[in-house]
Amino acid sequence: MTSTRPYLIRAIYDWIVDNQQTPHLLVDAGSDQIKVPQQYVEDGMIVLNVSLNAVRDLDLGNEFVHFTARFSGKSYDISVPVDAVQAIYARENGQGIFLGDPGEDAERVESAAESGEDSAPESSDAEKTDPRRRAPHLTVVK
Repeated sequence: MTSTRPYLIRAIYDWIVDNQQTPHLLVDAGSDQIKVPQQYVEDGMIVLNVSLNAVRDLDLGNEFVHFTARFSGKSYDISVPVDAVQAIYARENGQGIFLGDPGEDAERVESAAESGEDSAPESSDAEKTDPRRRAPHLTVVK
């Protein structure tokens, strides 16, 4: 089967845009196939604003995310392998999805399949009813 990662990116992107928020991608800039302006990479990561106002020719493909964007007034062709996308979230409130390392997800699924177990951890009744427990959300990393 194909990876779910590009489908999740597209779905969350549409959800963010439908809610009039600004979609951002958190990208691991360590990939050999990534094409971004390196002067904007910090700690091996780059945050990319992928709103329709900020980019041209956005293509959220199954293998790569491609678009043209301006950084400090200079136009760049951006190309990011889908596996390098670590998160997609709304700038305004941090809501979105953390995708993490694709290798970790595959290992967890394979391990669960071999052992015949469900890969999702079970939560206790206390966790389900605790009103103080809030859903996790993403924050902007700069």
